[in-house]
Amino acid sequence: MPDPAAPPTDTELRALAARLSTDDKLRLITGEDVWSLPALPQIGLRKITMSDGPVGVRGVTFDEGDPSVLVPNPSAQAAAWDPEVPRRAGELLGAQARAKNVDVLLAPTVNLHRTPLGGRHFECYSEDPLLTARSGAAFVAGVQAQGVAATVKHFVANDSEDGRMEYDVRADERTLREAYLVPFLAAVRDAQAWLVMSAYNGVNGHTMTENAPLQTTVLKDEWGFDGVVVSDWMAVRSTEAAYLGGTDIAMPGPAELWGEPLRAALRDGRVDETVLDDKVVRILRLAARVGALGDTAPATPSDVLAHAGERIRDIARRGLVLLANRGALPLDTGKLRRVALIGPNAVRLSAQGGGSAHASPQYVVDVAQGLRAALGPDVELTVRDGAFTHRRLPGLTRDNSVNPVTGAPGVRLDFVDTDGNVLGSEDRVGSQVILWPGLFPAGTAAAVLRTRITPAVDGDNLLDVLGSGPMRLTVDGETRTVDLGPTGDNPMESLMRPPLRRIPVAARAGVPVDIELGYVADGDLVVAGFGLGWGDPRLDDETELREAIADAAAADVAIVVVGTTDDIESEGYDRKDLALPGRSDELVARVLEANPNTVVVVNAGSPVRMPWRDDAAAVLWAWLPGQEGGNAIADVLTGAAEPGGRLPTTFPADEADVPILATTPVDGRHTYDEGPTIGYRLWAARGAKPAYPFGHGLGYTTWEYRNLRIEGDATAGLTVTADVANTGSRPGRETVQVYLEPASGELLGRTEPLRLVGYAPATAAPGEAATVRIPVDADTLARWDADTSGWRVVPGTYRIAVAHSAGDVRLTGTVEL
Repeated sequence: MPDPAAPPTDTELRALAARLSTDDKLRLITGEDVWSLPALPQIGLRKITMSDGPVGVRGVTFDEGDPSVLVPNPSAQAAAWDPEVPRRAGELLGAQARAKNVDVLLAPTVNLHRTPLGGRHFECYSEDPLLTARSGAAFVAGVQAQGVAATVKHFVANDSEDGRMEYDVRADERTLREAYLVPFLAAVRDAQAWLVMSAYNGVNGHTMTENAPLQTTVLKDEWGFDGVVVSDWMAVRSTEAAYLGGTDIAMPGPAELWGEPLRAALRDGRVDETVLDDKVVRILRLAARVGALGDTAPATPSDVLAHAGERIRDIARRGLVLLANRGALPLDTGKLRRVALIGPNAVRLSAQGGGSAHASPQYVVDVAQGLRAALGPDVELTVRDGAFTHRRLPGLTRDNSVNPVTGAPGVRLDFVDTDGNVLGSEDRVGSQVILWPGLFPAGTAAAVLRTRITPAVDGDNLLDVLGSGPMRLTVDGETRTVDLGPTGDNPMESLMRPPLRRIPVAARAGVPVDIELGYVADGDLVVAGFGLGWGDPRLDDETELREAIADAAAADVAIVVVGTTDDIESEGYDRKDLALPGRSDELVARVLEANPNTVVVVNAGSPVRMPWRDDAAAVLWAWLPGQEGGNAIADVLTGAAEPGGRLPTTFPADEADVPILATTPVDGRHTYDEGPTIGYRLWAARGAKPAYPFGHGLGYTTWEYRNLRIEGDATAGLTVTADVANTGSRPGRETVQVYLEPASGELLGRTEPLRLVGYAPATAAPGEAATVRIPVDADTLARWDADTSGWRVVPGTYRIAVAHSAGDVRLTGTVEL
């Protein structure tokens, strides 16, 4: 075997592959089950395990009993405008993966924010290719430094969820090269990513798993990618076309379209075994990199998990964006006597989005906990929902549920056949279940969830039953059928956002309630999403709102926390509008009437309408901030930390202003007629004014920009230098942004608005200035020339803009390239 201190050579890997039979090779490229590749002991290969996702390492089950560190969502990481932030997040998740014996992390997601309604918008970094590229590549480097493979996804143009398995993106080569491929190129060339995931959608007539022009010609041949292309789960829908289209692994396994059908194609000479050998060598190279092949050893893990909470708290506050401030922040805690904390997300923080990115956190610090710790015992803090906007109740917790078999916190999950025989059982902590093929015994016809809940409050407690189709519910011996139809024709939505029914349960505090929920399949169980939620009795909506307003009126300052939920922002479906849920806007408006000294915190991963934004004393954008979110928000509100974030995407005032809004394919297609000009660049080209521009964000001090200098040329690249002076009363950090546009406004036959070409931080004490040097390399200056099918810097006069944001240019100059 190779020396574990050195990676195996290609010759050594090919020699190992030659020892395998064709059957073993075919087993390897189709996977063993939902999350792993098989062990091949004859060549020293152990099983390789994969897991989602970009904010936490879920492992191979959806269960709170296997928790992970939970970092802020990728847009929040990109909002720091500092590659060190996503790199540190990647290190945490790489270390967590190693601790869970996970070899491959299915992250990062580097698709672009083409439309704010995209369901996985929160899971992506930015609308800008350069900011996404630097953030994603840094995350990859952080993960792989821990000896865990990062998987850059979804290759390519997978920018919305509705119809994602079928739609075809039509985009010319310049559009792909200058926008959508940029982050993948950075991950491959700059960070040496070990895997790329092919997307569900098609591009220019070829489903991505079959897209040889992009997966083979561009990714592997032109870019020199020596890693593995793994399909998104169930994205392989052909035998020969996908085999020849650059896809190396079809997941989940065993993939029916690749097993025996490929064996037959090889036997009949319809495909060549040299293609199979290339796939196997790539997988063995991956195995060596993660320490799964013989004596090969992965990188030595660091001790970052020992300081996870502190690191996540810092990552979160570095991304918080102060959108508006009329003198209300930071709070003067020495003068406060009473603070009213109001809002559905104040009581129940949305720490993350939904879908495959969802992980079970070790804990979540909510805003009330964070503020209580920050304000101290001398400040009275009242806490109210004000409005009920979460679609479903929280799942059961260790505090209110007991497994009736073991007596430990949690639930019992039994798998039953058609005769009522128990085929297997699991003891779980969580009560909301997603089951994938291979994760339950063959022949399972029903899954039965049993638990004992101890209410904390007398009265009509609330029970949610979730799932698609008929279920049998038994509460304290009384059985009923709960028949919930499917969400619609989208099976992923039914899985990730199942229908629910809310049932009042008359109960007394401290008196246990026995609950059993049976999910019955139509035939053998294939996949299922179902479960239980529990909540205390609640006031009616009007009473809750009135009491929240009364609290606000009596307080020195009101803090309203509104936002989205993991039911709204999720894989599997797109948002339908930019509205906050339920009566959120009404709550904010009425609290502002009661107390003008109101700070609004928005807990969301993607832009929302904020019709009250000009009336609030301050608006803080908190993203989906991970497990330390409440502490990070409190740090920024009280001034213990600077709000370090700048918007990585444009925030519209209303849907009507958004240049690209629709997510529904037309005739099975998304046509990218706007070309590479997306995001803030398209806003500029169309003369539309957003609520808050790309790059916007305030701190707790002010800055003056001076003395622009531009050096360099088209061959060597540019260095843009400016002096940035802190003209306020506090130390601070400013993100200095550099934009470029041709003086003519056009380039290569297209309108060419300003685009980001570099950025760097400046830190300075009050009254001091910092000199910031921002390099712009020649590759960043270049544009794709369709006539020559290559990159070149187009000669001409260009304007350089040094800016606080895309909408706030402070210095300008020109340069000849």
